[in-house]
Amino acid sequence: MTCYGGVAAAAALPSLPPTTLTTLPSSSSNTSVRVRDVGSGGAEHPNTVLKPTVDGFKWRLLISYDGTHYKGWQFQQTPPTIQCILEKALTRATKLERKDLHLVGASRTDGGVHAWGQVAHFVTPFNYDSLDSIHAALNGLLPPDIRVREISAVVPEFHARFSAKGKTYHYKIFNDAVMDPFQRLYAYHVTHKLNAAVMREAANHFIGTRDFSAFVNSSRNDGVPNPVKTIFRFDIIKMGALLQLEVEGSGFMYRQVRNMVALLLQIGKEAIAPDIVPKILATRDRKELAKYTLAAPPHGLCLVAVKYNEEYLQLPLGCPTTSLGRHHSISKCKVPFY
Repeated sequence: MTCYGGVAAAAALPSLPPTTLTTLPSSSSNTSVRVRDVGSGGAEHPNTVLKPTVDGFKWRLLISYDGTHYKGWQFQQTPPTIQCILEKALTRATKLERKDLHLVGASRTDGGVHAWGQVAHFVTPFNYDSLDSIHAALNGLLPPDIRVREISAVVPEFHARFSAKGKTYHYKIFNDAVMDPFQRLYAYHVTHKLNAAVMREAANHFIGTRDFSAFVNSSRNDGVPNPVKTIFRFDIIKMGALLQLEVEGSGFMYRQVRNMVALLLQIGKEAIAPDIVPKILATRDRKELAKYTLAAPPHGLCLVAVKYNEEYLQLPLGCPTTSLGRHHSISKCKVPFY
C-alpha cells in the first residue's frame, strides 16, 4: 500500500463521500501511486459538499509567526502577507508553481495578529522519502519571524480550513500604569484598572451555541458565513499585570474574538454591566455593539491551536514520518591527541 493510494486509510474516515482517483508517478520510485484529494468539507461549513479539486500528495504544515510586520495571512503581494512569504519559500523548495501548491490556511488571521498553531496544507505531484530536508529548507528560506514547526503527510480528505473542528485563541492585556517593553508587540496596554471578576462573569454569557451576528464585522470574501458558533470555554487568567483571555470554539468569524474582547474590556472597566452581553447577542445586530466599543487591537491576539478529528491526522501508509525539525550535535573528534 502506498501513500495516498491506500483504501484502508480512507476507509477509516467517517462517512466521507467518494472522490476522484488518479495515477501519478512517485519521485521516490518508478511505481505509480494512486492518489485522491478533495477541496473542502468539515465542521466550519456543515452544508459544504466535498468536491474533488486537485490530485497529488497532501502535506500538513504547523506554523508559528509574529504577525507584526505582515498584513495578515491571506495572499497579497504588497504589503506582504504570511501566505505570500510561505508560498515563495515553498515554490523554491519544491520547484513548483504557486498555482500547483494549492496552499490553504486554517485561519485567515488579520494584519498584526500572531500565531503559535496555524495549520496549512499544500500538495505536490510527488512523494518524499523524508521530510527533514524540505523542513530545513523551508525554515532556511523563511524570515526569522515565520517558522514551520512540523511537516507531516495527511490523508487526501484533510483540509486545513474546512476539516477543523475547533480553534483556540489567546488575547493578552497588560494592565498596569507602565507598559512592559518586552510585551508591547504581543499584549494590549490598558492603564485603567480592570475588574477580572466581572469580566469572567460576562465571558460566561458567550459560552454555548449562539448566533454571534452582533460580534462580526462585514467579511471581506467569506460570502455569507453561518453566524451560529459554539464557544466551549472562555477563561480569563490573571498573571500579575498580564490578563490572558483564552477562548476555544467550533469556529470564529471575521474579528469576532477581538469584538468579544473589546466588550469585556468595557465591562472590566466597570463602564457597563456584565448582563449587556446577552442583550447584545439577542439583537444580532453589529450596530448595537458599536454603541459600546470598537474592536480590540490586533497585536494582542494569537491563534494558539487548531483542532481536527484524529482520523484526519493519521499518517497514511507508505508516507515519510512527521518532521519536527533537525537537532544538530557535535561529533567526537576522531584525531587522537598526544
